[in-house]
Amino acid sequence: MSHPITDAPTPDLRIVLTDSLRPHEEHDSQRSTPLIERLVQDDMVINPPIVSPMGNDQYVILDGANRYFAFSHLHLPHILVQVAAYETGYVELKTWRHLVCNWDEDRFLHQLHALEVIQLAEGQHAHAIAHIMLRSGRMLAALAPVENTHGRNAALCDVVRIYQRQAVLQRTALAEPEDIWPLHPDAIAMVEFPGYQPSDIIAAARYQAYIPPGISRHIIHGRALRVNYPLSVLRDIHTSLQAKNVALLEWMQEKLAQRQIRYYAEATYQFDE
Repeated sequence: MSHPITDAPTPDLRIVLTDSLRPHEEHDSQRSTPLIERLVQDDMVINPPIVSPMGNDQYVILDGANRYFAFSHLHLPHILVQVAAYETGYVELKTWRHLVCNWDEDRFLHQLHALEVIQLAEGQHAHAIAHIMLRSGRMLAALAPVENTHGRNAALCDVVRIYQRQAVLQRTALAEPEDIWPLHPDAIAMVEFPGYQPSDIIAAARYQAYIPPGISRHIIHGRALRVNYPLSVLRDIHTSLQAKNVALLEWMQEKLAQRQIRYYAEATYQFDE
């Protein structure tokens, strides 16, 4: 059942075991390494990961895989999350497009052709695992002899690793080249992916058949931002999980009583990430 955007509920914030989270995508080292360095210095959790229950006290990470990786890397026992179940109707699943930046087109194409798991064909193809539009306007389809979503994910990971490791990966929700190229003068190509269903995301997490980083795009109506919850609480190894969640509820009640939580129904752009 779908809901109007304007009636999004108060965020369901919880403190859970870090080990109870399951990513559905590979982590992006370009993003996770700075996060690890920042967590060592920071005192607050700013934007909690978004998760959805997947049974047995486990959660699939919808958004925030790199934040989870940073917590796990630092062996923090607990993590603050926002729970947003797919079935509530407040979660939309879309895909990002990748921009390959600060690299050479010839080297990019050479390494794509060298991949044994795919073949490149000119133009658009209905069964392509991805389409690659070069800045020149040339369109290529990446074809792979895969039989299921897991096989597609593995092939896509090989494709994305090429530019993730050697170029700069930027994400965009824009679709039209005339909108994208002026904003990204250093981009040499745009990579577009087919869509996913929630069941694909859960299966990727459950069976560790990860999709590449930065493809799934979850739109959460009522997303909690700028939470600024003390990291010291999550680092604490002596206080029980139950006690931490009691304290979290009291913290939320105080925030609401002091009118310190503001809801914005409109889509926004944030300029201080």
